Amino acid sequence: MGVRKVSELDWQGKHVTVAGLGVSGIPAARVLHGLGAVVTVVNDGDDERSRAQAAELEAEGITVRLGDGATLPPGTELIVTAPGWQPDKPLFQAARAAGVEIWGDVELAWRLRGPDAAPWLAVTGTNGKTTTVRMLASILEAAGLRTAAVGNIGVSLLDAVLGEERYDVLAVELSSYQLHWAPSLRAHSAAVLNLAPDHLDWHGSMEAYAADKGRVYEGNQVACVYNVADEATEDLVREADVEEGCRAIGFTLGTPGPSQLGIVEDILVDRAFVENRQKNAQELAEVSDVQPPAPHNIANALAAAALARAFGVEPRAVRDGLRNFRPDPHRIELVEEIQGVVYVDDSKATNTHAAEASLAAYDPIVWIAGGLAKGATFDELVAKSAKRLRGVVLIGQDRALIREALARHAPEVPVVELDRTDTGAMSAAVQEAAALAGPGDTVLLAPACASMDMFANYNKRGEAFADAVRALAATGRA
Repeated sequence: MGVRKVSELDWQGKHVTVAGLGVSGIPAARVLHGLGAVVTVVNDGDDERSRAQAAELEAEGITVRLGDGATLPPGTELIVTAPGWQPDKPLFQAARAAGVEIWGDVELAWRLRGPDAAPWLAVTGTNGKTTTVRMLASILEAAGLRTAAVGNIGVSLLDAVLGEERYDVLAVELSSYQLHWAPSLRAHSAAVLNLAPDHLDWHGSMEAYAADKGRVYEGNQVACVYNVADEATEDLVREADVEEGCRAIGFTLGTPGPSQLGIVEDILVDRAFVENRQKNAQELAEVSDVQPPAPHNIANALAAAALARAFGVEPRAVRDGLRNFRPDPHRIELVEEIQGVVYVDDSKATNTHAAEASLAAYDPIVWIAGGLAKGATFDELVAKSAKRLRGVVLIGQDRALIREALARHAPEVPVVELDRTDTGAMSAAVQEAAALAGPGDTVLLAPACASMDMFANYNKRGEAFADAVRALAATGRA
C-alpha cells in the first residue's frame, strides 16, 4: 500500500524527539529507545508528576527536557508527538521549517507493524466511537476471532502491534487528533459515525476538523462506512482515495437501500454484504439485542455490524456479539427507577451533539445539564428537545448559556438553577429533578458540557449522580 516498513535497523542511532509525557509519549519513548534510537522527550510541564516520570525514563537512558516543549532539539530527524499537541505549536513549526517529519503514536504503531500484522477496522466520529469499537470487538470475539479494542481505548496500539499476543483483526478507535498525525494509516475498512462541531480550537475550523476525520477513509480496502443521516460523512467518502473495489456502505435507522444496513420492523438487516442486494436482505439481530436500545446506540450497533460484515463475519456472530455487549459506565446507563421515575446517567454526553442524541431517546424528561461549554451554543439543542422537557435543572460554570437558550426556545419549561460547586451540588440537583418529575418521566443527566469546572472528569460527575440517585432511593425505602 505504498508504506515503507521500518525495521529495527532503521532506528539505530536515529535521533527522535518525543513530544509530551503521558499515556502515549512514555510508551513511544521506551519503544523507540528499545529499537536503538537516540530519544529525547520534551514536555511543556515541569510539575512533580512530570519530574517523577522523567526520572524513570532517564534511568533507562532516555533524555528528558521538562518545561521546554517549544524548542527543536539539535539533530532531530523525526518527531513523535502525543495526539493532543496542537499543530501550530512552535516545536512543530520549527520541525516543518527544518524538513523534519511529525508522526503521532498511531502513525508509529502503523509503521512498526510486522509483515503478518492484523488488519485494522477503524472507527472515528464526534460521538459514539468507544461504544461502537467495543461493540465491534464483541462481535469479532463472537465470531471466534482473536481481537482487541485498541487506539483511543483499551489496549495501546503500540502494545497491540509489538506485543506477544497475535491478533486476527483489531478494532481501532481513532480521534481527530490521532488521525491528524497519522498520514500513512490505511485501514481494511473504516467508519465515520457522525460529524458535529468539536475541538475547533485545536483544528482551527470545522473544515479542518472534518478533513482530519476523513483521513480514516484513505486507502480503505473493502468498505467506507458512513451515516446516511449525516451527509457530511458521505461527503468524506466521496473525497477519499481508496483501493480499487472498496465500497461505500451506509447505515440508517430507517429502511435500508442497497449497500446499506438499517432497521425493518425492529430487526437489524444487511442489504450490503448479501447476494443480489437489490432484492435481498439478511437479518442480523433484533433491536432488543442492543442494550440500551436508544436510537443513537442502535446506530452505533449498525456501524459496528457493517465493519464486522465487511470483514466477513457471519450474521449469527453479529447477533451474539451485540447480545453480549454492555456499554461502559456513564453512557446512557440506567441507575434506578424510583416511584415510577427512571434515572439515567449519560455524563459522557459532554457536547451538544451527544446530549441531543441522549435527549432524543427519552420522553418526557427532567434534564440535568451544565458545566464547561467549551465555546458551544445551545439554541439548536434546546429547540429540538423542547417538547420532551418536563423540567430542567442547571449546574456548572456556563449554565447561564443553557438558561438563555431555554428562555428563547422553551419558555414554558420550569428551570431550577443551582449556584453551587461544592460536593453536595449533584445531590441537590438530583433532589430538585425528583421534585419536578412524575411517574413515567426520565431524569436524565446529559450535561452537554465538560465536567472540569466541578469534577475531575465525566466519570466522577456520573458517579456523583449515581450516588445521589441511590441515596434518594434509600431514603424512599427507609
